[in-house]
Amino acid sequence: MSQYAELKAQIAKLQAQADEVRRAELADVIADIQQKIAEFGLSARDLGFAEAPRRGRPRKGSTQKAPLPAKYRDPKTGATWSGRGRVPGWMQGKNRDRYLIKE
Repeated sequence: MSQYAELKAQIAKLQAQADEVRRAELADVIADIQQKIAEFGLSARDLGFAEAPRRGRPRKGSTQKAPLPAKYRDPKTGATWSGRGRVPGWMQGKNRDRYLIKE
């Protein structure tokens, strides 16, 4: 057997031993951590596990503004439009003053 193959076999054997020891110690470590968290009243934020603030643009629904008040109304259907965005079909190509809501 070559020296390389022998070393790979030793690595595999040592890795298996390390995994076995880790599994044996894991329950004790978890119990110790849980006991200390309870003892000191720590939270996820205290331990650095709290969700970090998001970077970039906020989600569409999270900072949505209140709808704008209507400026125009279709007298036939009662449909309204705030004056922003795409012009509705009932108003396209027509004089906007005719549909203006007067308050």
